[in-house]
Amino acid sequence: MKFSNLFRIAFIYFLSSYVGWAAESFTVDDIRVEGLQRISAGTVFSYLPVKVGDEFTDSKSAAAIRALFKTGLFRDVKLEQQGNTLVVSVEERPAISGIQISGNDDIGTEDLLKALKAIGLSEGKVFNRQVLEKVEQELLRQYFSHGKYGVKLKSEVTTLTRNRVAIEIEISEGKAAKIKQINIVGNTIFDEDDLLDVFKLGTSHVLSFYTKNDQYSKQKLSADLERLQSFYLDQGYVNFSVESTQVSITPNKKEIYITINVKEGAVFVLEEVKLSGKLIVNPDELIPLVKLGPGDIFSRKLATETSKGISDRLGDEGYVFANVNMVPDIDQKRKTVNLTFFVDPGKRVYVRRINMLGNTKTRDEVLRREMRQMEASSASTAKIERSKTRLDRLGFFEEVNVETPAVAGTSDQIDVNYSVVEKASGNISAGFGFSQTQGLIFNASVTQDNVFGSGKRVNFTFNNSEVSTVYRVGFFDPYYTESGVSRGFNVGYTETDADAANISNYSTDVANAGLNFGIPLSEFNRLQTNVDLKQTTLKTGSDVSTEIQDFIDAEGDSFNTLSFSLGWSHDTLNKAIFPTEGGKRSLSALITVPGLDLEYYKINYSQRQYFPLAKDLVLFLHGEVGYGDGYGDTEDLPFFEHYFAGGVHSVRGFQDNTLGPVDSQGDTFGGDTKLVGGVEVFFPVPFLEDNKSLRMGTFFDFGNVYESGIDLGDIRYSAGLSATWLSPFGALTVSVALPFNESEEDTVQNFQFSFGSSGF
Repeated sequence: MKFSNLFRIAFIYFLSSYVGWAAESFTVDDIRVEGLQRISAGTVFSYLPVKVGDEFTDSKSAAAIRALFKTGLFRDVKLEQQGNTLVVSVEERPAISGIQISGNDDIGTEDLLKALKAIGLSEGKVFNRQVLEKVEQELLRQYFSHGKYGVKLKSEVTTLTRNRVAIEIEISEGKAAKIKQINIVGNTIFDEDDLLDVFKLGTSHVLSFYTKNDQYSKQKLSADLERLQSFYLDQGYVNFSVESTQVSITPNKKEIYITINVKEGAVFVLEEVKLSGKLIVNPDELIPLVKLGPGDIFSRKLATETSKGISDRLGDEGYVFANVNMVPDIDQKRKTVNLTFFVDPGKRVYVRRINMLGNTKTRDEVLRREMRQMEASSASTAKIERSKTRLDRLGFFEEVNVETPAVAGTSDQIDVNYSVVEKASGNISAGFGFSQTQGLIFNASVTQDNVFGSGKRVNFTFNNSEVSTVYRVGFFDPYYTESGVSRGFNVGYTETDADAANISNYSTDVANAGLNFGIPLSEFNRLQTNVDLKQTTLKTGSDVSTEIQDFIDAEGDSFNTLSFSLGWSHDTLNKAIFPTEGGKRSLSALITVPGLDLEYYKINYSQRQYFPLAKDLVLFLHGEVGYGDGYGDTEDLPFFEHYFAGGVHSVRGFQDNTLGPVDSQGDTFGGDTKLVGGVEVFFPVPFLEDNKSLRMGTFFDFGNVYESGIDLGDIRYSAGLSATWLSPFGALTVSVALPFNESEEDTVQNFQFSFGSSGF
């Protein structure tokens, strides 16, 4: 008997004994499934390649077994013949009732469960021992990526009733391996320390507990090598390359040594820079966007910025999908580069529809009047983004997002979808606060910033503190006309105790009514006009200063004034609260109408500018200068209109309103000239992921108040740390400052804070 026949007989014998039926074909009259616990018979039938009425053969038997095993649902499968009935006996794999992970501090449980689910291990899934082994490898990989090479895993599977299992994974993370040394070999042009400054990875230092820069991971090293290559390419080293990288770990798995071998090559100089392709716009408009030229050292960074600048410019003309490819022609012998920016504008894209989503309270028209991108016109990247910024600055929404999906079936149309998340724009609130100057503050207000979703604002406010009591009613319509002219009015009454605010011994009662208009001059420029009618009553104590008494003797103690002010502002801030880019410049002039009780004027200029330095780092520059004087029958600027400086919102480190001239009693009197400013760098709060309502900064403030002219030698300086928290109960501002060149008369206050409440 031949070997093939022997093998065939043995295989048929094995198969028949395994499936439990004779290897003879028969017609299936019925199919019965036995052994099911959780899985339905319908699931088995859906995978079974045999139906009632089929002729059952050896080949179909093997196919049926393979199909059921392939599902991964069964631990064992048997086929039996009872008459013309096919009996399918199965043993189900157990289901996972739950996964318990313990000992994981470095990686969150949710993150680990997501990673396990991605490879097939999660609650409700069928348990497979091989998958669990794969899971252990995945967990090790996750921890290795965090630099924890001493991690140990222990898995335990507990059998439960109803064919279920519980999986418990115990993790002993160990300590992360620290980078002991990074060596760069082959560098001759730049010092190793300068190159390592490019890296985010490094050896341990004081802040490593927060930055984790000393914890090695393959991904972090790859990113640093990219930064290193970019550094060289930006310096003209076109042929720079990382030849090899060696990473070694000590036997105790606690320290890592990294060696990077580099080849620098030579510096390449640009010989020619040109634009080609379909330029669309006038080349004279594109040339200023080219940031490098013949004779310059080649810089990939500047070349990339050039490509982006040209692409953005084409996007403003409707070519939002334009491609600007940088094509370098490198001459290795002459060490030169001919650089060509090839412009492929693609098709001009038009906006089919602008859709507003999520504005359940705010009317559609309130959002649409902020649009700078119009429907049925060519798309503009700048206008789409500017429209988003204007929505964000309304203050009605917690979040604003924009998407530009292509219209199905077209190649030159997009829809612009703005989605917003409404926030409470109206409230009735009462609260309290505390200020080192004003003491305990009680306030109550009824405010609606978005009345009936119209964008209009009405408010009634009452504030009471040791310094002042304020009653105010106001209304503001940002779109009094369709062209964007705003109108507002306010009526109020204020009682102020100047002595409680560290100023001279007097108090004022002021009743006022005002009307204002805002006129847009351009997208970023606005003209503001105000007319205010004011009645002021002075009150003094028994120890009034000579300066105040002289003023009362000359002018009286009750005044009616009508003032007119005109202001201009240029506003490019990207956000209303905690901006990170842009600025605001304001110039205003106020003058009282001649012929009434007091005649004076005030001129003010202020500027704020924000510069993003890096991710989560913002540079803030600010300055303010003001001057006032009397005219006509009023000799000087009235003392209760003086400028003051010092405090948490001015020159920090000095007590509120204490800088500048003093009166005959030694109390702060203020002055007719003010000069203040500062530099501040905002940075994220350590250990806090959500920094939307909290920011910290390090600052340098300067300024003072003068009488009759500025003396730069008399400016006060301070430096320190600040923090602002927009809490649900109001804004909390804290600063710790160290003043410089203070005089003996100055009141130093190193720690300052102010807290206001807005609701309970």
